[in-house]
Amino acid sequence: MVYKFVVLSDEDDSFVREFELLDRQTLLDFHNILQEELEFDKSQMASFYLASNNWEKEEEFTLIDMGAGSSTMEDAVLEEIIYKKNQKLLYVFDFFNERALFIEYVGDAKEVEGRQYPVCTNSKGLPPKQIVFGTTKRRNLSPLTIDDEEEVEDIDVDDVFFNGDEEEGLDDFENFGQTEEDEE
Repeated sequence: MVYKFVVLSDEDDSFVREFELLDRQTLLDFHNILQEELEFDKSQMASFYLASNNWEKEEEFTLIDMGAGSSTMEDAVLEEIIYKKNQKLLYVFDFFNERALFIEYVGDAKEVEGRQYPVCTNSKGLPPKQIVFGTTKRRNLSPLTIDDEEEVEDIDVDDVFFNGDEEEGLDDFENFGQTEEDEE
């Protein structure tokens, strides 16, 4: 049996993805096809949540084993967790900013012979931008157009915030909001 899902984002109404997965595949398979289709950095954490009809988080399925009582994507077989039409899932891909994709199970179909599953069957709009942690660089934050003759420079975060002089920058920050009378 093939499970059909629609994936939406609250950040851009034009973004829609439709996926088909086999009922025996796992949330890890779903995670991997999402990462591939959206061109996300696979080293970043993510979780699926079963969600209520109001998109409230319920049971969590983590990418890695978090210890006692946790459920992993690898162990979550679709036919064991998808129990009704219009079942909702949240795919949290940015924990710090609580950004997620909204996923809904929309029905099933017969397996197409020769088709590789999971598969994205419909793709519209640009995916939400992913913020990559563990580096000072951000990925896919904004569209960037570069002429062949232009070069892109890496920017050092310290240069932006401290203009190259950490001590001066910190002193300015420590005195922020003080008047000359306060300093005396």
